[in-house]
Amino acid sequence: MTWNTTPLVFHNGVSPTWIADDHFWYRVTTPTGNPAILVNPSTGAKESCTLPACAARSDSVATGARGRGRGGRGGAAAVITSTSPDGKRAVFIRDWNLWVRDTASGAETALTTDGVKDFGYATDNAGWTKSDRPIVVWSPDSTRIATFQQDQRTVGEMYLVSTEVGHPQLQAWKYPLPGDDAVSMIHRVVIDVGSKQLVRLKTPPDQHRSSLCDNLVCRGGDWSDVQWAPDSASVAYVSTSRDHRRTVLRVADPSTGDVRDVLEETVNTFFESGNGRVNWRYLPASNEAIWFSERDNWGQLYLYDLQSGKLKRQITSGAGNVTQLLHVDATNRVLLFQAVGRESGRDPYFTHLYRVSMDGGAPTLLTPEDANHDISMSPSGRYFVDNYSKPDVAPVAVLRDADGKLIVELERADISKLLATRWKPPQPIVVKARDGVTDLYGLMYRPTRLVPGRKYPIVNHIYPGPQTGSVGSRTFAVARGDAQALAELVFVVVEIDGMGTPWRSKKFHEAYYGDMADNTLPDQIAGMKELARRFPWIDMTRVGIYGHSGGGYAAAAAMFHYPEFFKVGIAESGNHDNRVYEDDWAEKWMGLLENRGDGFTSYDTQANQNVAQNLKGKLLLAHGTMDNNVPPNNTLLVADALIKANKDFDLIMIPNAAHGYGDAANYMTRRRWDYFVRNLLGVEPPSEYRLGPGNP
Repeated sequence: MTWNTTPLVFHNGVSPTWIADDHFWYRVTTPTGNPAILVNPSTGAKESCTLPACAARSDSVATGARGRGRGGRGGAAAVITSTSPDGKRAVFIRDWNLWVRDTASGAETALTTDGVKDFGYATDNAGWTKSDRPIVVWSPDSTRIATFQQDQRTVGEMYLVSTEVGHPQLQAWKYPLPGDDAVSMIHRVVIDVGSKQLVRLKTPPDQHRSSLCDNLVCRGGDWSDVQWAPDSASVAYVSTSRDHRRTVLRVADPSTGDVRDVLEETVNTFFESGNGRVNWRYLPASNEAIWFSERDNWGQLYLYDLQSGKLKRQITSGAGNVTQLLHVDATNRVLLFQAVGRESGRDPYFTHLYRVSMDGGAPTLLTPEDANHDISMSPSGRYFVDNYSKPDVAPVAVLRDADGKLIVELERADISKLLATRWKPPQPIVVKARDGVTDLYGLMYRPTRLVPGRKYPIVNHIYPGPQTGSVGSRTFAVARGDAQALAELVFVVVEIDGMGTPWRSKKFHEAYYGDMADNTLPDQIAGMKELARRFPWIDMTRVGIYGHSGGGYAAAAAMFHYPEFFKVGIAESGNHDNRVYEDDWAEKWMGLLENRGDGFTSYDTQANQNVAQNLKGKLLLAHGTMDNNVPPNNTLLVADALIKANKDFDLIMIPNAAHGYGDAANYMTRRRWDYFVRNLLGVEPPSEYRLGPGNP
């Protein structure tokens, strides 16, 4: 592949590093090195830039680092720190307490002293994920941090045991489950870093919940549900109930701990504040707050009065979702936001960038091309780099200003050499959902060469949501996992984003709320049957399915709920019973666990082991024995039920592997290919083929 005339090893887009005055540089990868291009956005001029020189001019805040990094002195073990905006201090966790380090002298001082095991400060543990990083938000003036003391003292534990010669190692940590009486709670505090004064907010402890994801810290590493005023005089935050149905915007005085409620939203299913980042904004200078809601069935922005909590106006309206609010120009009262589904006749998953006034008026489209637009905004909001592409159309990278005016084309992918290898992109598909009315979108992978008259088994690669779908990003990619590789073994592979996945309407997203056993499977079946009517070379008598994590849960469910339709399934690392998976996930999508008084609960129908006796086809279960995201007892519950039902099945437990299998990933891929070739294609695969470079 090449960008312009420079041959590349691989590059899927321009990733700008913004530096002073909105200048930026980006890297290009060639067979002989990693040169960089420096761009002046006001003129569009480009010049070569050596990486050390470019990197020296980088601004850590502009690049999205948010001051978080690794520290440590001499031979001491590295610790994860959060650095103040002015770069003079960094805070870190030691023995359940927060400490501050002077970045110039290295002097370290304790900010708290009463933190104890399982009741420590700024601790990052959501059960399914954990780290040593401190969860804090610095005030803009670098004098205070907003954080919390997390109470997990009475929370139940999860256990994993290593596989090794001699005594195994026990890993134990706090891991709350749905229905637990005791779950993680956070006591919010503000700490003056200079004086070490700690102020506890005058409000009851909050649930360990986010308005966006399954941890307080979401994608990108920010605790986004906390925002300081620009003058550091106040701090706003969002509290979310345990079941995610009630969300409250609050404002606190960091000096006194006084808290007042600004506005509240209660929904019947689940509240989310955006997709990939929170969309609410605290604007005390104008006495306003921007709020995100799906109350009209679409994700929209609303403007509220910060004092009265009353709605001033709805900023966006109509079909399509605001996904991410990227920039707020408070002076000119202009917002720049990403959205999907607003452009009729286009793939509703394609992201575009828009500008809109806070004071009313229709949004202006800034990225006109019919494609998926990956945006990188400059810190000032005056410019943005736009990488646009489709799953089957190679990317183009351009620089535009905040009015959408094209300044310069940066790079354009030349995939002629790729095409010369007989590579083909996946085919975008549109099929009807289970209702026969709703359009579903996906991708289909087929063998490079179709033999006339031959029928091909179809394999469904599934991720059912609810937080994402099977397809994932709509940007161009040379490979999307191993889907095309599997297709070359003479299968048709499909990925379909069924009802219950995000990015569409609220009604679409909550289609199977409270019934996770649905797993979009009725949509997958309807879509594959439609494809078989459209393409006669698809053999609907040989249908397979596979998936990982939530996809593993769905794959096993397909074999149990639809045993006549699915003949072969591979379920990897599945959360087969959400009563033994982390509390936040299930309680958001299933609601709170209810004991019905007759020996049954509201969660019984979602558990795969309860229907495992229905298995008729060939099923392979796989799990890593040290999976601290989805613990392996999820798969062992299903194995136990299959054994008790006297069912034949296959099981791979990968010793010491975590959720993604690590060094054993290639082994699992090979076993997956072998399983479909042997059981769906009816051909014996090569014995113990080793995946890796150089193999034919």
